[in-house]
Amino acid sequence: MALLDAMERSSNPEAQDALLRAVAATGPAVIPQLEEALKDDRTAEFAAQALAFMGGEKAIQILWKLQSDPRDLNLRRFYYGALGEYDAPEATQTLLDVVNRADTEPDRTVTEAAIVALTVRSDPKLLAPLREAQAKIQDVVIRLDLENALEVIERRAKYLASPQAKQAGGSVEAAVRTYFMPALELSPPATTVAKPLARRAAATKPAAAAKPAAPATPPKPAVDVQIQHVTLSPDNTRALARVAFEDPTATVYYDIVLQKRYGDWAVASVWLGSAVEKPSATPPAAEAKPE
Repeated sequence: MALLDAMERSSNPEAQDALLRAVAATGPAVIPQLEEALKDDRTAEFAAQALAFMGGEKAIQILWKLQSDPRDLNLRRFYYGALGEYDAPEATQTLLDVVNRADTEPDRTVTEAAIVALTVRSDPKLLAPLREAQAKIQDVVIRLDLENALEVIERRAKYLASPQAKQAGGSVEAAVRTYFMPALELSPPATTVAKPLARRAAATKPAAAAKPAAPATPPKPAVDVQIQHVTLSPDNTRALARVAFEDPTATVYYDIVLQKRYGDWAVASVWLGSAVEKPSATPPAAEAKPE
């Protein structure tokens, strides 16, 4: 417990990420310690996130109890985010109920966790209930998040039904790229998947003035997806990938949990991380110097 607290309060931004990867590599054997860490406000958020990454029946049972947690920590979002990998009517309805309560939910991140969990499904049947929710929700940010989710689900569902998807293979990289395919297929600027965080890091900016094309190297793609590292569970059936999604306005970091199913890797849950805004392409005008 003392180690968890020390790393949580560390000034090193990589400390928590390193500990999450260590927990993922340890596997279910660490669940009792994480359950105990949930009782301490200092380590509760880390423990809930680690349990959500780990998945499995025992972890989900513990996270389920967080729906009635009396503390003002809003740990419910980790339970909802973890439900993304459960393709069951009960799980789907739970997430849709969270979305429909958006206007009365004091913590917007709780609703956003449910929306992201639903985007993992790529199920066209979700389009109708999500459009109904969008039509009645007043929160402008959540309405934009739902607009983005609808586009992502629709585009990815079409891709998954295509011959190209059937030939993509079942590697970790293929699964990650399939998740981001709605953005990778779009023409620049392509921010479909990264909008929720990119919008916070870099609000819409005026386009830079057009410049004559230089006879140089081919232009860099507008969107890039890079897997920075992958941590496997002890039985090699679950993986935690840190992914950097880069578009013309920002770099957004994701933690993506993958599960091996029938020999192929598939995205189980997706967790939005930090966003780093890119410098403006147009430098600010220099101030006039006094004569």
